[in-house]
Amino acid sequence: MDLIPPAVRRACEEARRDPEAFWSRAAEAVPWFQRWERAFDWTPPTFRWFSGGKTNLAWNAVDHHVAAGRGGHAALAAINERGQRRVYTFGQLKYEVQRVAAALRGMGVGKGDRITIYMPTIPEAIFTMLAAVRIGAMHVVVFAGFGAGALGDRIAASGSRLVLTSDITFRKGKDVRLKEIVDAALEKSGSGAVEHVIVLKRTADPVPMKPGRDIGWEEFLQKGEGQSGAHVEMESNEPAFILATSGTTARPKLAVHTHGGFQVHVVCMAKWCFGLEPEDVWWSTSDIGWVVGHSYIVYAPLVIGATTLAYEGAIDHPAPDTIWKVVEEFGVTAIFTSPTAIRLLMRYGEKHAKGRDLSTLSRVFSAGEVLNAPAWEWLQKAVFGDRIPVIDHMWQTETGGPVFGNPYGLGLIPIKPGSSGIPLPGIEPEVVSSEGAPCRPNEKGIMVLKRPFPGLTPTLWGEPDRYAQDYWERLPGVYYTGDSAHFDEDGYVWFAGRADEVMNIAGHRIGTVEVETACLKHSAVAEAGVTGRPDELRSEVISAFVVLKQGQTASPALKSELLETIRRELGPVAVVGELNFVNMLPKTRSGKIMRRVLKAVTLGKEPGDITTIEDEGSVEEARHAWEQMRAEIASR
Repeated sequence: MDLIPPAVRRACEEARRDPEAFWSRAAEAVPWFQRWERAFDWTPPTFRWFSGGKTNLAWNAVDHHVAAGRGGHAALAAINERGQRRVYTFGQLKYEVQRVAAALRGMGVGKGDRITIYMPTIPEAIFTMLAAVRIGAMHVVVFAGFGAGALGDRIAASGSRLVLTSDITFRKGKDVRLKEIVDAALEKSGSGAVEHVIVLKRTADPVPMKPGRDIGWEEFLQKGEGQSGAHVEMESNEPAFILATSGTTARPKLAVHTHGGFQVHVVCMAKWCFGLEPEDVWWSTSDIGWVVGHSYIVYAPLVIGATTLAYEGAIDHPAPDTIWKVVEEFGVTAIFTSPTAIRLLMRYGEKHAKGRDLSTLSRVFSAGEVLNAPAWEWLQKAVFGDRIPVIDHMWQTETGGPVFGNPYGLGLIPIKPGSSGIPLPGIEPEVVSSEGAPCRPNEKGIMVLKRPFPGLTPTLWGEPDRYAQDYWERLPGVYYTGDSAHFDEDGYVWFAGRADEVMNIAGHRIGTVEVETACLKHSAVAEAGVTGRPDELRSEVISAFVVLKQGQTASPALKSELLETIRRELGPVAVVGELNFVNMLPKTRSGKIMRRVLKAVTLGKEPGDITTIEDEGSVEEARHAWEQMRAEIASR
């Protein structure tokens, strides 16, 4: 029985048969000042989409709607954990973006320049993103939770002329200071190309300001007097922004995304994968510091003309029902969140959603890691009672938008909990062995992409050779995602974790995600993280770290139950060397489990010895997590 609806099957087949014609038709979904001359040029490893086409990502996100008579429609609703709310119509958003665009020009910023934005998810940060793109400059947004070292690396690598920051951000009821981190970053890495630091003051507390370099927000806006806030027509392949992604070294990779290709991809996938429409009240619970924030807080929802929510703070502060209160207050129609957030909510229990009017909500999407089946089942059944679909999907910073998913907007396919769905239209993947040979259905291998699509980053800023080596030469002729996966007999994809995290237990390859999902099958477990530990007999055995739900207590009996659950789910090949109960799991600042730190704990090493630690987890953060886990385990 074919599980794929005819409309979805037809779109996928059209894309396979003639990808250039397919994407050329798809590109008509966004406005162009001038139509492209050629849909696709491929000079491996790089490529160009919609060559000769003229557009502007920011103009399409704002001015296009005002010109179409929708200036009074709510575009951006900015909210935070302290209960503050600001709403901007498309007309008001245009006014604010033009002011910042003129101010940037007054500071000497123009087409091709880079600026770093180190701010929380607040309106001024979004105005600045749109303003930079509007005038042909490139923004480099850095998550306002990174330390001075990571920030300094990104400022220096991008050659940014300005750094825009705020004095503080809100996090779990605390004021987290940012300006001092900027000062330390510039002192540590050298100011480089940085000419000025722009500071948005949000409190009455004094802020250290360096004379001649630092200026306040109002003075910055005054620099725009007499300057134009008009947009620049940009060729499709000109960069819109740069965003750092993690690498296998401490040196970040700066992925480049363009005005044309990125825009076409994120808008089309928003429609095909999320069913996003202008009438939606859309809430992506991410942060503007991540690619999800770029693509699905800011650009795609605004280009489509929906109302997008931007939230600063923790979704469980000041109370576990905060997320449900926001849905009720704003009439949210769709949520995009992460497995980490879902597991956090699961730890609190479904009682916090009860009594809230969630009737406007029609679908929930998750990405960032695999949405384990037990977490999916809790949200799908215990919270929503099967009223709406909870849908997993998969993509990367480098892909700009989704590549695997359930094409809700074209036709919902049956959900298989734990699967990221199917390849979306226009995506040509394959699972191969480490030598590049195609794998059979249900055979684990490495996920690769056989040809570029518009959202795929065409280069790394300043490092074209590294781009070729890391993505196109690991397995010649295909794009290397670095993920371990398999396709089942129905064509659904199942991700098992990063390719370098798959465990080899007596010749059996078991993914970390599979074992973590098995742990979550036990009703007492809120979260689990696993890694492999060397074993003389079996090559590797499993080291598991388990966080319990509120009200549950660790005990030898519970440990035995968990070991039995893992064995029942995965069979006797899943040999567990040790199972530790902990109060927290070390995570990257984007919420992904730092399995390198788990391995360091297991091996009795410091995280600094683990050279492949992901860049999102700074060494200091990893060391803190390591010390806390070591102390916790030693005390039991």
